[in-house]
Amino acid sequence: MALRSQFNDLTFNPRHASWLCPLLITLDAALCGLIIWRIPYTEIDWRAYMQQVSQYTAGERDYVKIYGATGPLVYPAAHVYIYRALHAVTDGGEDVLLAQVIFAVVYLVTLSLVMACYRAAKVPPYVYPLLVLSKRLHSIFLLRLFNDCFAVLFLFLAIYCYQRRLWTLGSVSYSVGLGVKMSLLLALPAVAVVLFQALGPQRALKQAGLMGQLQIVVAWPFLSVNARSYFSRAFEFTRQFLFKWTVNWRFVGEDVFLSRRFSITLLATHISLLCLFIMTRWLRPSGQPLSRIIRMLFSPPSAKAQALIARHVTPEFILTTVLSANAIGMLCARSLHYQFYSWIAWATPFLLWRAGFHPVLQYALWAAQEWAWNVYPSTGSSSTVVVAVLGVVVAGVWYGARESKQPRVE
Repeated sequence: MALRSQFNDLTFNPRHASWLCPLLITLDAALCGLIIWRIPYTEIDWRAYMQQVSQYTAGERDYVKIYGATGPLVYPAAHVYIYRALHAVTDGGEDVLLAQVIFAVVYLVTLSLVMACYRAAKVPPYVYPLLVLSKRLHSIFLLRLFNDCFAVLFLFLAIYCYQRRLWTLGSVSYSVGLGVKMSLLLALPAVAVVLFQALGPQRALKQAGLMGQLQIVVAWPFLSVNARSYFSRAFEFTRQFLFKWTVNWRFVGEDVFLSRRFSITLLATHISLLCLFIMTRWLRPSGQPLSRIIRMLFSPPSAKAQALIARHVTPEFILTTVLSANAIGMLCARSLHYQFYSWIAWATPFLLWRAGFHPVLQYALWAAQEWAWNVYPSTGSSSTVVVAVLGVVVAGVWYGARESKQPRVE
């Protein structure tokens, strides 16, 4: 009995994360070194990024005129600045090994932030090994050098700052991440809900204004030349997707995948799920019906009432809300490519735990998801598993969050 009790303590007591996390990070650092040393680098977008940056350094500021081997530049301005720095330190992109080492550092820093967010939410130790076991995630960071790596870094930095009540720093981090890749827009509804309840409507609007101003400042060299060109490329919502690259919806067939009806259905499902989560889960710290919460926009609560609401915006609530918004977006995305797994891999273990599933089921679902994302090219079966696991995660976290306590706000 004593041995079993000790095992349960090591497995479920969050305080053991204090020594487990450094151990896992150290082991993963060694694994990263081994991967870079032994596994050949795979060229996908790195050369195109470097070609696009070369045009930027040559003086081109019109987004529609910046192209690489894989097509036009379709990412916001912060992406350009990050890869401009990488271009400078890697001899114009020729020193790929140095780039891989830099991305290994980015991977380990992001992993450390993810673990810090988990620890703030008091996640039990048995969940943490899932953060370091993904083959596909290591490939995305170390062998393919995608810009998603930096976007995910800034997303988790923003979450960590919000958990620590560093609201302005969190908003700056989120806005920088959005400036790398517009995929961070998936988390925006959750960020808005968190800031609205933690700060009140007036201060939350100031944070929103800060994010918007930062986007303009970062993009100004391009906006001052051709603003329409910049927004049409960096935030292109009408982008066409190719069926041959999809990881998630291959099982529906190409005709359905390319149809407008399918696109509208996914959009409607996305909006419906966001509304469901907002009305039944994400607004719980306010302890008010939706109609009264809307009135709070024009008649803010008293300082005492706002402080009570803010106390219920806990680190666990913040992590659950932001990651579940991201999961909803991924579930309803028209097309996911392999690099999008960087947005899913570190969110799934927490959301499976938050859903309240048995640990064995958590590991089984994680393993199924990992298998599906490592099938290349994707098949009908693998894409079915991708969508099914995301669906189970979203449904599970909605059900698992049903018992969150609500404050009484007068």
